[in-house]
Amino acid sequence: MPNDSLSDRLLQVRERIARACARAHRDPASVNLLAVTKIFGAEVIREAWAVGLREFGENYVQEMERKAPVVADLEGARFHLIGHLQSNKTKKAAQLFAAVDSLDSVKLASRLDAEGVPLDITIEVKLSEEDTKTGADPATLPEMVASIRASRNLTLRGLMTVPPWSEDSELSRPYFARLRELAATHGIPELSMGMSNDMEVAIEEGATWVRVGTALFGSRRPLLGLTP
Repeated sequence: MPNDSLSDRLLQVRERIARACARAHRDPASVNLLAVTKIFGAEVIREAWAVGLREFGENYVQEMERKAPVVADLEGARFHLIGHLQSNKTKKAAQLFAAVDSLDSVKLASRLDAEGVPLDITIEVKLSEEDTKTGADPATLPEMVASIRASRNLTLRGLMTVPPWSEDSELSRPYFARLRELAATHGIPELSMGMSNDMEVAIEEGATWVRVGTALFGSRRPLLGLTP
């Protein structure tokens, strides 16, 4: 963990967001911060909540299931599933999360809707050639958007993408610009894109959510035995 406090690191992240918004002539209030607490313990979520964070991103249903009882008392805390969702875990995901930001198929949308609880939905779009990346093919978006909008319990909020990681944040720009174009085509208001290393470029390209873990909490080795 870094030596400075979480409050200090949060201030630095907010300053980065504000500077990027100034360059893009945007209101900083138009960019939401999703604190990525995957792999970190529940005590980190509690510390983050204490300094004012309310939106948290988790990768694994199994991990969130372990954390949920410890953070259940945190008023206003909302949890987003940002990792790939397996179809056999939709029931548990609907119980644990307020939002699924990684939806990538009509099948998953139908299974989540059948759980009968309100969920905010963001479609993850695969714009990278990398085999390790998940997400919906852009060609499937019309069908997915129609399916979610026709559902009883799902509210389509946005699109999300993860570009190939690079130390040069400018290399992420074409992926972010493409996602913005897709969102405009389908009338989708929110864009979840940009992380600790490239959030400024994402904001310049229209991000309304940035997913920040390392810049807030430092690095941690993945835990073994976790599946989405």
